[in-house]
Amino acid sequence: MRAGAAAIRAAIIDLDGTMLHTVPDFELALNGMRAGFGLAPITAAVIEPMVGKGSERLIRDVLGLDYDAARIDAVFDDAMASYQRHYLAINGERATLYPGVKEGLAALQGLGLRLACVTNKPIAFARPLLEQKGLASFFEVVYGGDSLARKKPDPLPLLQVCRDFGLDPGQVVAIGDSSNDAEAARAAGCFVLAVPYGYNHGKPVQTMDSDGIVDSLLDAATLLTAHNRTAT
Repeated sequence: MRAGAAAIRAAIIDLDGTMLHTVPDFELALNGMRAGFGLAPITAAVIEPMVGKGSERLIRDVLGLDYDAARIDAVFDDAMASYQRHYLAINGERATLYPGVKEGLAALQGLGLRLACVTNKPIAFARPLLEQKGLASFFEVVYGGDSLARKKPDPLPLLQVCRDFGLDPGQVVAIGDSSNDAEAARAAGCFVLAVPYGYNHGKPVQTMDSDGIVDSLLDAATLLTAHNRTAT
């Protein structure tokens, strides 16, 4: 975090790959969809680099393993509907919390920070998942990939949270695992911290343009405590 910067008053936190390991859920839902088209199952290792850019891109990428562009366009609506049915049926069944998530969220709240969750996951998936995993109560605001006109890496969702909270973007930090989070934060004028254990489209987290890499949300709270002690 830059010396002399304003104190951080809010944190915008990603979901998949940041708070929850959700690839096992994606594996179930995507393979359920693929089975309906007579396609062979794919592994978590194939799926993981595809996660994070929204459901539309995910479905196109998964179908692209077997189909050309014309065939993808022809079956896309049916594939999306099938995927959504499968995902809603198993949402959270295999997803697990990363270490330090609940403790980190509690510590961030203890600093007086307002918290928002901004994810590219559809809101119909995101809200029930947060509830199921005991995270919903930490967040004043939750936006999914279909909540607003544009999703990350566009800055719109982050700017909307800043407006919701009545804060300048320079008083807000985004915490995430991927370049989507970093690009959105930079474009919005927010700080960004990266966690190293997530997905980031298969690329090392060190390639992200961030203000720091933290091992967990609890470590993020520790860093922000130190920053706010000396902030203007």
